[in-house]
Amino acid sequence: MTEQVLDRVSGYERWFNTLFAEYFDTLSDRLDAPPFSRFTPECIDLLRQLSLRGGKRFRAVAVKEAARLVTAEPVEGLDAAALSIELLHTSGLVHDDVIDDGPVRRGGPSTYYVYRERFPDHPHTAIGLTVLAGDLALALSLQVLLETKAPVGVRQAMVEVQTRAAADTFMGQIIDVERDFMTAPDEEILHCVSDYKTARYSLLAPMQLGLLAAGEQPALFEKELRDYARLVGISETMRDDYLDLFGDTAILGKPTGADIRDGKRSYALHALLAVVDGPERRVVEAAFGDSSCTPETVAAIREIGECRGVADRLRTDMHHHAQQASAVAAGWRSRWREDAVTFFEQLPLWSVNRTR
Repeated sequence: MTEQVLDRVSGYERWFNTLFAEYFDTLSDRLDAPPFSRFTPECIDLLRQLSLRGGKRFRAVAVKEAARLVTAEPVEGLDAAALSIELLHTSGLVHDDVIDDGPVRRGGPSTYYVYRERFPDHPHTAIGLTVLAGDLALALSLQVLLETKAPVGVRQAMVEVQTRAAADTFMGQIIDVERDFMTAPDEEILHCVSDYKTARYSLLAPMQLGLLAAGEQPALFEKELRDYARLVGISETMRDDYLDLFGDTAILGKPTGADIRDGKRSYALHALLAVVDGPERRVVEAAFGDSSCTPETVAAIREIGECRGVADRLRTDMHHHAQQASAVAAGWRSRWREDAVTFFEQLPLWSVNRTR
């Protein structure tokens, strides 16, 4: 991305981090929680910790830039839209760590593992409170839209967008689990999981919310917005799957091979199984779903993938989808403001070229 665009993005990140902290500072006072409850404020505090502990604020940035497609002037509802989409993201992270039994999130203990530590003799309580924490974040993501001062019609349309995004994301989680029980899901199934689980709430919904706040009707451009979001979501998922096997551990800050150990039928595994046979295939299949798979075995599988051209193919495919997304965005130049179009045009390739 150009330096000017990156500076604008950095400004958005600072804006949103301040906004998010202020939101949580006042949340307890605005919720009608019983005064005797200790669990409720603890739950809110855990959501606060997770929400503020990190994250690229990519979704909040997309909300801002989508509004900028229409106007550079301040518009009512953007703060609420950004808060809503990030609260939905928090909800998903909390639930993800139950589904994946994840101990760490954003450099700290996951909400699930905090509750496990607090209730070591009551595992069902730990699971239940974690699920409820994620549910609360989802409810808050809708409440914040209902409380905004945007016009009633805009407010209603935003709630509809966010409700649909949440439902699509939950279905994405369901088919993500289902995919790993399939013997050999084809690439179109992998694309569908990426679309539902990632693209629809990470990019499509933020763009729709930003356009609505700015007075535009995203329904008029439904297909091209969906095409763009889907292509970016696929390229992003391919990038993550690529890094999980072929990434540099020192740069990533975590071990590689998690998808293989967890039995995830990722793009990387799909590409591997398409080209290996004999002893090489047996190595890959033996490691798949084996939580005790050693770093040495992962390194051997990585070498097989590099020798068989899998790494090159994944890089080519992710860049191909990113370039297609850029081409979709380029078609917006005759309709919307050029500097914001430039952001969405540059975003896909910038995103897949990141090293972490």
